[in-house]
Amino acid sequence: MSKRIVIFNHKGGVSKTTSAYNIGWAMAEKHRILLVDGDPQCNLTSLVLGERFEEYYLNNDTKKNNIKDGVSPAFRGTPTPIVSFDCPSPEREGNLFLLPGHADLSEFDASLTLAFTSTSSLAALQNLPGAFSALLDAIEEEHNIDYTIIDMNPGLSPINQDLFLLSHGFMLPTNPDPFSIMAIQTLTKVLPRWVNWKKTNEELFSEATYKLPSGAPKFFGALIQRFNVRNGVAAKPYRDNIAEIQAAITDELVPTLGKYEMALAREDYGEALVGNGYCLSEIPDFQGLLPKSLGVGVPVFKISDDEIGETGPVLEGMVKNRDKFKESFSSLTGEVLRLAEYV
Repeated sequence: MSKRIVIFNHKGGVSKTTSAYNIGWAMAEKHRILLVDGDPQCNLTSLVLGERFEEYYLNNDTKKNNIKDGVSPAFRGTPTPIVSFDCPSPEREGNLFLLPGHADLSEFDASLTLAFTSTSSLAALQNLPGAFSALLDAIEEEHNIDYTIIDMNPGLSPINQDLFLLSHGFMLPTNPDPFSIMAIQTLTKVLPRWVNWKKTNEELFSEATYKLPSGAPKFFGALIQRFNVRNGVAAKPYRDNIAEIQAAITDELVPTLGKYEMALAREDYGEALVGNGYCLSEIPDFQGLLPKSLGVGVPVFKISDDEIGETGPVLEGMVKNRDKFKESFSSLTGEVLRLAEYV
């Protein structure tokens, strides 16, 4: 069975999509990975498909192969079952597959809201919370997926709640700024409420054809991203914010998640991760490597020397940075895979 990992923060601008993309590519070196684009902006889909993006949604053979049309039988109340379909891969990584997003996915928020808030067992609502999980089940089985990485939109929508609840684990991307600390405080209240809804209503949806998987997703750790580096570490203003984020996670988030079975055992995390404020990785700005990577359709750590297209000291500096990012994402994905063994 595939392990599902959500990368989520309701705060915008914390590199959720970039994290899903890079982590997916790094894990695909040894495993078969499914990337799920749950954001109507479809930025993850655009990153993976590149120049094929528009054609994918215009071509009659592929335009229905996306997350919205995949679950539409349940939301439209049609007798057609939810089934798998071919998922595209980036040209240079055959172990990576994409469940494309859809600009109108949020149309289903209202129906999910009704399903989440209804106190009756109406047949028309029973299959909605489990529809996304059923679609992933079918695709994961057909494509022999080992790990599924889910990207979601910034917000606290019913679809985000649903995608969160069907996962086995989650990572929290942050920026070193005061707003990320506020977001952690909000999630400390919201995420337990989501999980409590699931536990309270399991019996109500017990007769559904499409069921949400049991259990609560477990917190893997945080990512701290998008900061400038000075002398090999985050610049002073960022260091202060990073320390505050780590303290908020250690003192507020993890103890609360533990009460709702949403945290791993301390020994599973390991003393190094706990001592680092549950921060899985600190990832600075990609700077000049980013446009290079976008131009060739690969993550920054996959760019070849020739693709960097520079010479002399500029090339040397970019190669050094690329290799640092390669090491960082290799270490990060190794830690994610280790933690996934406990869920």
